[in-house]
Amino acid sequence: MVDISTISIVVASAGVFAAAIYYILQLRHQSRMRQTDLVVRLYSAFSGNELQEAYFETVYGFEFADYDDFMKKYRMPAKSILPLWQVCTFFDGVGVLLRRKLVDIGLVDELFHAGATIVWKKVKPLVEGRRKELNQPTTYQSFEYLYNEMKKREQRLQPFKA
Repeated sequence: MVDISTISIVVASAGVFAAAIYYILQLRHQSRMRQTDLVVRLYSAFSGNELQEAYFETVYGFEFADYDDFMKKYRMPAKSILPLWQVCTFFDGVGVLLRRKLVDIGLVDELFHAGATIVWKKVKPLVEGRRKELNQPTTYQSFEYLYNEMKKREQRLQPFKA
């Protein structure tokens, strides 16, 4: 036979267990909300006038065959290439957040896929040339990571083609 004290212990234990589960679920929800807020803020910054102008200048304003050609055309004054490095630095920062798992690849990919992939394809020879010239193999490595992760996700999401 079960007495009242045993039943009260079971009920209290179940209550503590339920509260712990609820707390864990709330923590997960808060974490997702913070990630979403961070990505939305990044997107807001990217869609602002300054970065949009830099983005379009990067995509459409620079014509070059390779790193050497770029350096001949645009090396001086340094201010003329600032938009390009602004955009690369922005996407490098997004890549850092992604690598550290502070943002979700799905949300980042949906918001930045087109912009990041277009820019990376354009600046890849510049980044590789800069890495060699400065002997800095880590230059914009997080931007490259972002691009690679987006491409992996794109391949996973593509429907099977027979």
